[in-house]
Amino acid sequence: MAKILLVEDDADITFAVVVGLERAGHQVCTVGTEADAKEQYRRELPALILLDYNLPDGSGDSVCRWVKAQGNTPIIFLTVRDEEADVVHGLELGADDYITKPFSLAILVSRVTAVLRRTIPEAGDSLHCGAITLDRAATRVTCDGVPVPLTAQEYRLLLVLMEHKNQTLTRTQLLEKLWDADGKFVSDNTLTATMRRLREKLGYPDGIQTLRGIGYRMED
Repeated sequence: MAKILLVEDDADITFAVVVGLERAGHQVCTVGTEADAKEQYRRELPALILLDYNLPDGSGDSVCRWVKAQGNTPIIFLTVRDEEADVVHGLELGADDYITKPFSLAILVSRVTAVLRRTIPEAGDSLHCGAITLDRAATRVTCDGVPVPLTAQEYRLLLVLMEHKNQTLTRTQLLEKLWDADGKFVSDNTLTATMRRLREKLGYPDGIQTLRGIGYRMED
């Protein structure tokens, strides 16, 4: 069971989402404004946030930026905005997934499960590549000893690269490893945007190499 914060001002959508998630065993707290979302987040840290783009007193953009500045709480956007540019923008803000309305409750629950699964700490020793250290038990990444806050999506991408250090991974292989439960939703833009954010946060390390037309490779 996970504690989920739903930020949505449509009462009908709120009711349906709460019913679907509670049937899946989750605990859901609902708010309808940006101000209430921030207040609830301060009061009790959720395991995941479901976030509407359009809010009565603000925007999902603002909430997403604010949450990601606080830590690594995963966020899934729920929105009617379905243009490719909107999806890419949401992912670049740090969102871990993006679902457009109307949506199937079964798909929503599946997406929530997939994101939560990627945020569960994995046992094992730390992984190292150059100045980068990934502590799987603590779900923590440092670069030159300095903590690097990553989204669940960015963390999982780095984990896969480091687990396969000195191996070439095609884009298809990476997408299958990262988003195998949601394969039909994923496009190359998702991987490209996530890789761009990861490189930026790590200070553009030489160890992450792009093999044009093939994929990526990580090495010391």
